[in-house]
Amino acid sequence: MSKYLIGIDYGTLSGRTVLVNADNGEELAEAVLNYPHAVMDERLPSGKALPPQFALQHPNDYLEVLRTTVPQVLKQAGVEPASVVGMGIDFTACTVLPVDANKKPLCCYPEFADEPHAYVKLWKHHAAQPEADEITALAARRGEEWLPIYGGKISSEWALPKLLQVLREAPEVYEKTDRFLEAADWLSAVLTGEETHSAAFAGYKALWNAESGYPSNDFLTALDPRLDGVVGTKLSTKVCSMDQIAGRLSREGAELVGLCEGTPLSLPMIDAHAAMPALKMTGDGDLMMIVGTSTCHILNSTVRKNVEGICGYVKDGVIPGFYTYEAGQAAVGDIFDWFVKNCVPARYEQEAAEKGINLHKLLREKAALLRPGESGLLALDWLNGNRSVLVNANLSGMMLGITLQTKPEEIYRAWIEATAYGTRMILDAYEQNGIPVNTICAAGGIAQKDAMMMQIYADVTGKEIRIAGSTQAGALGSAIYAAVAAGIYPDVKTAAEHMGKADKCVYRPITENQEAYGRLYAEYRALHDHFGRGASGVMERLRGR
Repeated sequence: MSKYLIGIDYGTLSGRTVLVNADNGEELAEAVLNYPHAVMDERLPSGKALPPQFALQHPNDYLEVLRTTVPQVLKQAGVEPASVVGMGIDFTACTVLPVDANKKPLCCYPEFADEPHAYVKLWKHHAAQPEADEITALAARRGEEWLPIYGGKISSEWALPKLLQVLREAPEVYEKTDRFLEAADWLSAVLTGEETHSAAFAGYKALWNAESGYPSNDFLTALDPRLDGVVGTKLSTKVCSMDQIAGRLSREGAELVGLCEGTPLSLPMIDAHAAMPALKMTGDGDLMMIVGTSTCHILNSTVRKNVEGICGYVKDGVIPGFYTYEAGQAAVGDIFDWFVKNCVPARYEQEAAEKGINLHKLLREKAALLRPGESGLLALDWLNGNRSVLVNANLSGMMLGITLQTKPEEIYRAWIEATAYGTRMILDAYEQNGIPVNTICAAGGIAQKDAMMMQIYADVTGKEIRIAGSTQAGALGSAIYAAVAAGIYPDVKTAAEHMGKADKCVYRPITENQEAYGRLYAEYRALHDHFGRGASGVMERLRGR
């Protein structure tokens, strides 16, 4: 009897499930559910307005993904639940929620329905920037050994700043919280009835490492005396390494997804990280780039170095045998989406409608006719702050060089180029610290669809860009981890060899373009350092910070 695996990828706006053949990784069926509440960044479901830089979600949306998409893929492929031998999930990070002792999210109680801090804080919740700055400053003053591991700065996207913000702005929520959980760990508990905590999430997003655990109680109480004893209570110390499993589906978990009780569930992975084995990125110097609403850059290396502004590194965090580094950009696809929704004249909408295409495609067609530098525009891609290497959510975007002759497609292309420069800044940070980047593979919807953008990335970075052979790399990667949890393969590398996908295509640098972009990148670096490293604080002042 054939064996099958379920992989589920929880992204920013939707959950995606694939049913995979365990022998060869063939994706037999897939289903996608857009979250009914999407991202709540303006109002709660009740209509209550949210403060600036909040980004919340409703945990019931995650359950609806399980309830809906798993039965769908089984039905599409005509596969019986008994033939599914393992299940895995990955999730955006850091995505945290407060729960009570029964693992019920606090936002699901009527008394907390109008309290923003009772909901899930999505990765791009940046309202905890003051707390992140305070943690960074205190750790630097005390010479905490863990700070350089995270590039010398703590991000507002991570667990401790978000927890501290809850404590200070909604102490009643903090008091009622039994655990602050990553959404992936919460789903594991829902599915198995057992509480575990994935080392990937704890290591990259909660300042945990295998040698010393979380920051000391002495540090935490210096940060705020009310954090006394938080580790071991509201933050669990039951952190599991990647050679363990989350557990097996309980009766309730099995009923929720329509699978058999006892089906093994692999330890959850961060979404971008899960894509690495799916695309056979299991070697030294392999960099995985997930291009979506934001971009994550995940790099395997045998070299252990502290690198400015990265999100951290964890030994054996993704692929056993390597230190895996994470960096990223806080907005990529979100920038293009914002521009199309807010800055394109009606005549372009009419032209797109006449051609039967969307505005993105129309703008790409027009932008593809431009040469590098032809528009005279240069942008800073910080519309959602800067994740790496500056780690500052209070920075904002900028477009330089606009004239009365500037056209929408020129601005659109300049935003694309700016995101490419931001990626090169990250690659330079790695390589200037002696961590080579040998191979780059790009995954995600934008990488699959936008040939012009991927060619620009190749030209700007001066490196070949491989394009993933799977449209659901995260979900396939989760299925690969599930194959190991189910005992089908002895380790992730072996599973990746059997189940991973070959490249769809490769983009190579064009020499003429590379030279032009080299000059523009030098200008970008100058702007980056001027506005991002303290020479000018105008962006923070304009935002009232």
